[in-house]
Amino acid sequence: MALNLHLPARTSGLYDDEVTDLFYQGAAELADEARKLLLEIDHELPGAASLTADCRPPLDVIETATSVDIVMDVPGVPAGLLRVVVRRSTLLVVGAKPNPLSHTKSRFHVAERSYGRFARAVRLTGAFDAARARAVVDAGQLRVSLPALDERRGGVLSIPVERA
Repeated sequence: MALNLHLPARTSGLYDDEVTDLFYQGAAELADEARKLLLEIDHELPGAASLTADCRPPLDVIETATSVDIVMDVPGVPAGLLRVVVRRSTLLVVGAKPNPLSHTKSRFHVAERSYGRFARAVRLTGAFDAARARAVVDAGQLRVSLPALDERRGGVLSIPVERA
């Protein structure tokens, strides 16, 4: 499941249900992480954290026998303006796509491409090795590969008994 991170302001009394509160807390933590990453990107592209336009790069989540791959279209976004993190069971991709005409006196007659900052969250299921994950940008695509781990739940694990 892929999500864009646009969070409404929290109003007192609105989140009385414990499950909703936990969901909000998880989403709020992701939003905080996204803001931190945007500030980090701001060092690469001054003003990135304050871009007002949002874009939503499309993505695919592909599961194979050996990995879970997330492929996102990011044409025009250099690797230095992308951040990828795994937090709990969620992959977070944050970036900024600069408008190449933002500093000129040009005007658009047709504007179909989007520019600005983005944060995409993908809920991950299954067992994967985040420590061995790779993120590569090539030909306008970001590919994040998370190697799969053998599923251990539900299996029998024998624990040897030692003498004291």
